[in-house]
Amino acid sequence: MTHAPSPLGTPAVRREARDKVTGAARYAAEHTPPGCAHAWPVPATVARGRVTAVHADEALALPGVLAVLTHENAPRLGEPDDPTLALLQNTRVPHRGWYVALVVADTPENARAAADALRIEYAREEHDVRLTADHPGLYTPEQANGGHPAVRERGDFDTAFAAAAVRTDATYTLTALHNHPMEPHAATARWDDGHLTVHDSAQGSRAVQDALARLFGLEKNDVTVVSEHVGGGFGSKGTPRPQPVLAAMAALHTGRPVKLALPRRQLAAVVGHRAPTVQRVRLGARADGVITALAHEVVTHTSTVNEFVEQAAVPARTMYTSPHSRTGHRVVELDVPTPSWMRAPGEASGMYALESAMDELAVAAGVDPVELRLRNEPDTEPDSGRPFSSRHLAECLREGARRFGWERRDPRPGVRREGDLLLGTGVAASTYPVMVSPSSATAHAAPDGTYLIRVNATDIGTGARTVLAQIAADVLAAPLESVRVDIGSSDLPAAPLAGGSSGTASWGWSVHKACTALAERLGDHSGGLPAEGVSTAADTEEEVGRESPYARHAFGAHFAEVQVDTVTGEIRVRRLLGVYAAGRILNPRTARSQFIGGMTMGLGMALTEGSTMDAAFGEYTEKDLASYHVPACADVPAIEAHWIDEDDPHLNPVGGKGIGEIGVVGTAAAVANAVHHATGARLRELPLTPDKVLPHLNPAR
Repeated sequence: MTHAPSPLGTPAVRREARDKVTGAARYAAEHTPPGCAHAWPVPATVARGRVTAVHADEALALPGVLAVLTHENAPRLGEPDDPTLALLQNTRVPHRGWYVALVVADTPENARAAADALRIEYAREEHDVRLTADHPGLYTPEQANGGHPAVRERGDFDTAFAAAAVRTDATYTLTALHNHPMEPHAATARWDDGHLTVHDSAQGSRAVQDALARLFGLEKNDVTVVSEHVGGGFGSKGTPRPQPVLAAMAALHTGRPVKLALPRRQLAAVVGHRAPTVQRVRLGARADGVITALAHEVVTHTSTVNEFVEQAAVPARTMYTSPHSRTGHRVVELDVPTPSWMRAPGEASGMYALESAMDELAVAAGVDPVELRLRNEPDTEPDSGRPFSSRHLAECLREGARRFGWERRDPRPGVRREGDLLLGTGVAASTYPVMVSPSSATAHAAPDGTYLIRVNATDIGTGARTVLAQIAADVLAAPLESVRVDIGSSDLPAAPLAGGSSGTASWGWSVHKACTALAERLGDHSGGLPAEGVSTAADTEEEVGRESPYARHAFGAHFAEVQVDTVTGEIRVRRLLGVYAAGRILNPRTARSQFIGGMTMGLGMALTEGSTMDAAFGEYTEKDLASYHVPACADVPAIEAHWIDEDDPHLNPVGGKGIGEIGVVGTAAAVANAVHHATGARLRELPLTPDKVLPHLNPAR
């Protein structure tokens, strides 16, 4: 018997690519059942208070309007795990933009017109929306996002820092950042004899199924959630959002299927955001740059609705040798939308501050920034003491320096010039934890030589269908084209959401296990297969539940070259290069896409993406893509992504680490460090817009 060559590690083309470019792929808002109505949400226009009156009669009199849902008539919901989903249940307004009504009409245009015409009266209360480093309401939470202890201390930081030969002490500030996936947050809901079916734009249909069953008092089997194609999420679709709940409420109330797509201008208030942070980093070192004391202390905000603490100080517990360490988080409840996951939550923010501080330490110690990081490589994970399953950060730094031409760099800042342009280069390291969750899958062999894999994975643009098919074909020694993969429905075998760079590791493990069992059964089978074929099922709860003795992380190194216009203050990135150690790369084509996508997002974090909280009105002012500037094609330079071949046997059967988020981690710091090298000015508040740069420049006249 001739086995097909293994497809793992090959650049297989995305399976859904043609469907997407031809419009055959159907997204949540593109399902239109017969009789489908359309809904439009109404956000609160006060920053804090309560609703005192809703004048629904005026809106109901408009053409095509079917219903106006408010706290007075909306279906009663059960107690949610996430309080942000307790929609239209009472008069409370915890922040501006909180949904206070929902208009349902025969067309989206009529629904929007009625929503605009709806008059709502409020009792206003004093609000507080401004984060400051010395806010009187700051407190130390029990834990930060991800279950990390909010505070960790080792040794005697104060004494060691005071005795250090070289010291740096700086504060780095980031505004809130907002998720703007290309596909809007949308849902289409219908009820059929007590069964709820929802097509939702979500990173995991199982989580939405669980939430809807709880809210509407249903058994899970009475709820089907489909998230077959999802046009990006970046964390904002990682937990259930208002749209499936509101659509299901409206469908229940009207007796008709209902479609709802959240307007982009409303997203900043209802789908989470990367919380703003004020981060103080102190580094003490010997004269040769070896760190003896490290402190990373974070101040951030949460809402009065639900506590979410950005774990920005956690990466400092992993990165560098630091015998005396203090890492901690403090948070204040403000009258703001609830922050949540945004690509590499914690790591993206925290590594900007830490890697900027490392650059400052390199300057203070007179050590090359790449060499400084190499001198501070730890033997084991600093806080836990566990050995690393694999750690090839040093190789990433060296390989990146070689590819980038780092050896030609003049360490003096502000000396490279082309006319009005100052040029500089910078480096930063990157890390992201290896995470995996229990998953289940089934594998089926048909008599015609084809295979069907079923697993409730979600493809948010990463190529999950393709890579899972590659894993299955590899185990079964079958041609890749003979394997079909069904994903994206809660009716499929249970699997975790697409988040935390854990999707392929989690789903792939269960697919690998199911296919291994199928291959064994087929090996024991003589003659042709029965008409019904042969099936196996597997779950990984036992394997995933075993505690690993290793610290498991992916690492990377980012190198950036920038130009700073001394006349306009505009910063342009000329080159961006990343080198990663992320386990076995299962598909170079999709992996490179993920790395470059992450770096592009980091470029936006560094230069263009910023959010202003209006203290008087209590809302974010940049509410659309005309004012919140994500990088466009013209902003993206030549970006290169490379990786180190890494064989780590302590991960999962396919040896992969997550790659979706590590690209954004460290990019902003590399760009900011390059700006310092170009200008000699150290700017510590992102984004680095011209108004912040110009005061530090001395244009040649």
